[in-house]
Amino acid sequence: MILTGFTDEAGQPLETQIKATQALGWKHLSARSIDGTNIHDLSEEAFEQTVEQLEAADIQVIEFGSLIGSWSKTIESDFELTLAEVDRAIPRMQRLGTKMIRIMSYAQKPWGENQHETERFRRLRKIVQRFADSGIQALHENCMNWGGFSAQHTLRLIEEVPGLKLIFDTGNPVFQRDRSKPKPQPWQDPIEFYETIKKHIAHVHVKDCLNPPNGSDEPERYTLAGEGQAQVPALLSALKRDGYQGAVAIEPHIATVFHAKEGEAIDAQACYDSYVNYGKHFEKLVSQAI
Repeated sequence: MILTGFTDEAGQPLETQIKATQALGWKHLSARSIDGTNIHDLSEEAFEQTVEQLEAADIQVIEFGSLIGSWSKTIESDFELTLAEVDRAIPRMQRLGTKMIRIMSYAQKPWGENQHETERFRRLRKIVQRFADSGIQALHENCMNWGGFSAQHTLRLIEEVPGLKLIFDTGNPVFQRDRSKPKPQPWQDPIEFYETIKKHIAHVHVKDCLNPPNGSDEPERYTLAGEGQAQVPALLSALKRDGYQGAVAIEPHIATVFHAKEGEAIDAQACYDSYVNYGKHFEKLVSQAI
């Protein structure tokens, strides 16, 4: 099992991301943003500098955590913008020798509204095929997108989009309702989700959290892996039992800029220390998996 992580949670400068990877003794990182910009949106000059720094450190980029079809985009958004992201990502992935890219199925509309499934499937077919034609595997993540409504929605994507494979994120089921079940729709169960989709999984993201409080506007609260409701130790054991040979990327979400409130100062050292500590803690969980 290859260990990697979204190093932008350790810090935005690439130097910090490389430092955190080396501190853990890892040889791979999962690329998302560098200096606040997604890797497929960097300027050509900034991208070339990125390549040089990674090569000098002997660090490989195992996946692109792209913005393609992400929860930040609606299904009504201009598809040409998405295709432009695809076309920027492909040569950069080829330059880095990266074979996996995270995509999504566009933001969830409020449950009960028209979700425009046909348009989602059409777009994903084009996205997946364009990457496949370039020797790259597009992987759908069960985040707050249409495919994240339930494991059954994810399976529907597999049926509708030839060549699509999956990223399973351990923490995302914890804060999403299972829209395949009758009211009152329960929170998704991470183990049930995994068992339903496991034969299609090509990559894994690990985070852990607690359900959002019922009747409250408060969001989910993130924890160390194994200390929330994502059942991470059981999932690691299941992956081992099922012979999973791929990579696992940590995505702590504990001390990161993604959850800072507007105007709130970011403690760069705290972000770095939190990421490295999370990685060390996760290594122990992996070693204990039975």
